[in-house]
Amino acid sequence: MKFGAKSAIAAAVVAAGVALSATSASAYVACNGEGQCWHVHRHAYYNYNPGFGIVVHPDNWRWGANDHYTWREHGGRGYWRNGVWIRF
Repeated sequence: MKFGAKSAIAAAVVAAGVALSATSASAYVACNGEGQCWHVHRHAYYNYNPGFGIVVHPDNWRWGANDHYTWREHGGRGYWRNGVWIRF
């Protein structure tokens, strides 16, 4: 196999790896009924109690011009309630 063909194959393999890693590292946006939103990674591990009133959106979700949300990032797993980060 010639050098040019090997380079093209190597570039395709690298591009496929980057594409796969980008999709597996996706995040989500969680928002509570109080208008506080934060990023959530690995949505499958976050099973919020329906009573918490938390809605999980895709990472590209944006609130509208007339919505009243604020970003409240956090450290670790949990959710915001009454302005306090509740860990679990």
